[in-house]
Amino acid sequence: MANKRSIGEWVRQNIVTVIFIILCAVCFILSGETPAYVAMELVNRLARNAFIVLSLIIPIVAGMGINFAITIGAMAAQIAILWVLEWQIPGIGGFLVAALMTIPIATLFGFLIGKLLNKMKGQEMIGSMILGYFANGLYQLLFLFIFGNLIPLHTDGLVIKGSTGVANTLDMSGPTGIRKALDNLWSLEFAPALYLFAGLITVVMVILYLRKSTTLRRLIVVEAVLAACVIAVQFPAVNEIFFLVRVPVVTFLVVGLLCLFNVVIMKTRLGQQFRAVGQNRVVANAAGINVDKTRIIAIIFSTVLAGLGHLIFAQNLGSLQTYGAHEQVGLYAGAAILVGGASIVKASNGQALLGALLFHLLFIVVSGAGRTVFGDAAIGEYFRVFISYGVIAVALVMHAWSAVSKRKDPEAQLRAASEKA
Repeated sequence: MANKRSIGEWVRQNIVTVIFIILCAVCFILSGETPAYVAMELVNRLARNAFIVLSLIIPIVAGMGINFAITIGAMAAQIAILWVLEWQIPGIGGFLVAALMTIPIATLFGFLIGKLLNKMKGQEMIGSMILGYFANGLYQLLFLFIFGNLIPLHTDGLVIKGSTGVANTLDMSGPTGIRKALDNLWSLEFAPALYLFAGLITVVMVILYLRKSTTLRRLIVVEAVLAACVIAVQFPAVNEIFFLVRVPVVTFLVVGLLCLFNVVIMKTRLGQQFRAVGQNRVVANAAGINVDKTRIIAIIFSTVLAGLGHLIFAQNLGSLQTYGAHEQVGLYAGAAILVGGASIVKASNGQALLGALLFHLLFIVVSGAGRTVFGDAAIGEYFRVFISYGVIAVALVMHAWSAVSKRKDPEAQLRAASEKA
């Protein structure tokens, strides 16, 4: 009876992930896409988007839900990109200058967002979404009127021809651009890249275990998964799937460093304060924690990391939709982390990465499935936007249902209290 209950509880907690796995499998079969194409696109999309999804973890742990205001961090990155293109600083140098510019701008934005969200405790997700829309209006004013008009831009292609304001699309692929600046520093074929990352992950996990920052069970599970992946690529059929894949090693190393940062910071005093505030603000305040300050720091971290993630996103694409590239950042990243099994009160690196993988796998195959079933690939495009909003809605409903169930179930309350303790 207990096993049935635990299985049912697991399914309920991970229902979004289970549904997405089924959707991905069905859409892949219907799409007619080859495994090699899907693998190549998936690695590219993970390199492009994983960092942004991981930037959502700290505010969730701090009890602020999904920070949809990471859109504002993306705006900070786009301001930096514009000026790097204006100054014509190419390659990795331009990327690093953009990163150095993004950090202080996003820090300021994050501080202001945190101050405002502290005024709307309990409504942070709605508040951050509204702030994103408001900030977008100011962004439009900045790029349509101030840049290129009050502040002149002299580099060709940055200003709307015959008018003022920044051009709709910024091309970063020229000799003075930063297209693939990070991705092209070092790339490997899939199998050698897998061996490299398997070795690095093993070293990190062993160090974390020796420092008592992870459990033996988790170490064994991770090593078993890595061993299975290494063995799998030895088979010719599997090797053929990944034959065309080039892995941007430096980009994934940066993603790995963010994963390590998320683990390490949660072991520090600040990380413990994030957890305490996320579990119960009243208790945290009684324990002497400055709740408002801790929440602001969490939002600053998230906004800065999202800005850096958007730089990675933009350099991977090689072009920037000036007035639209930032708009869906919060929505898609929020949906992705929920797909991985996270909730609006709990998230981990594994859930963020799994969610990014499943979410973008569906993006790859859903257009082909729409073309097969309805004769129109655009149906698939509409479907994935619907899915993004739907996943967030389901997560909110599940969170409300869980809260009500715990209030009605004394045993659940005791389990929750023991987990917090």
